[in-house]
Amino acid sequence: MRLMEEEKQYLAGTYGRFSLEAVSGRGAICQGADGREYVDFTSGIGVNALGFCDPDWAAAVAKQAATLQHTSNLYYTRPMVELAKRLCQRTFAKKVFFCNSGAEANEGIIKAARKYGGDHYGPGRKVILCLENSFHGRTVTTLAATGQEVFHKHFFPFPAGFRFLKAGDLEGLRLALESPEVCGLLVELIQGEGGVVPLEKGYVQAAWQLCQERDVLFMVDEVQTGVGRTGKLLCSEQYGITPDLASLAKGLGGGLPLGAVLLGEKCADTLGPGDHGSTFGGNPVACAGGCVVLDKLDEGLLAQVERMGAYLTQQLLAMPRVASVEGLGMMLGITLQEGISGQLAAACLEAGVMVLTAKEKLRLLPPLTLTKAEADLGLERMAKALSGVAPAGTRAR
Repeated sequence: MRLMEEEKQYLAGTYGRFSLEAVSGRGAICQGADGREYVDFTSGIGVNALGFCDPDWAAAVAKQAATLQHTSNLYYTRPMVELAKRLCQRTFAKKVFFCNSGAEANEGIIKAARKYGGDHYGPGRKVILCLENSFHGRTVTTLAATGQEVFHKHFFPFPAGFRFLKAGDLEGLRLALESPEVCGLLVELIQGEGGVVPLEKGYVQAAWQLCQERDVLFMVDEVQTGVGRTGKLLCSEQYGITPDLASLAKGLGGGLPLGAVLLGEKCADTLGPGDHGSTFGGNPVACAGGCVVLDKLDEGLLAQVERMGAYLTQQLLAMPRVASVEGLGMMLGITLQEGISGQLAAACLEAGVMVLTAKEKLRLLPPLTLTKAEADLGLERMAKALSGVAPAGTRAR
């Protein structure tokens, strides 16, 4: 309790925290200061792609930290180049820009899109189309691109240059694309903070085609859906489209702050000297961890993510009060028959399993390395919480 009191005294009150003091972890098991073990179905909101303290990841990070922790981008470092090479070899990207977070990565693709529009069509081509119910970050610009009013209050005025469309409305998109001011369309293929809402595949493919015909950049926010989360390295692979720009973060660093702007063929040389920068972007310690994440995310692990996602979905649908499960791979949203509140997420924590919420849904983002034993233990505890059965206090093994 003392830690919670000190937190209130010394930290800005921007978070509604659950009453768990996490002290250590391994795989999908988190050890609390209360002596209990909790099954983690959150992976730090999709960050701990390999779970807690993967030995190979920890060794690479520790070795790099003891060798060279930072130099800035005035000099070359091997881990940054190695990670960029891996990303280019395994995705549509021709070039990569590194930053520290999802919001920064989205700022990067916004800047790249506007620079491309200006370079090729003049200064009037700067507008980016966005979708209602989207979420792209908490900086002033990424809030301006976010299609949820709940995140907007208190922070006006926002930068101009963003227009909003309903997801699935192809006719509205056609009309919007008639404007010569439009340089890009920014989408989340699965709207995460919007409630784990996958976009319809036919709509995405048609929207991508419309953009290609008009040389409007198709921009995908893969901050939450990327790095294997849906069972493919990029969620865009699930939709059969090739973006012009994409943002990555969360799971890319495996637990350290790391974001990336993926620049496709059209935009490979759009950003030149002085156009963008980041003091910590491409930090060698974070990139050393990122290399381990990508190396471990081979075809075998990606196939396991798809299998485990299907297994979790099947088991969740059999639970009391569960009406439906949406999402792909290990990015799942659970709709309950009578809705959801933070109190139910707290009940899950009391039962010994960590979960997230997204609007009226429970949201699961487990480590991509989740084992069946860890999954079964977490599912058992979730079922108890959902059925109102008091937790048994059993410990993970």
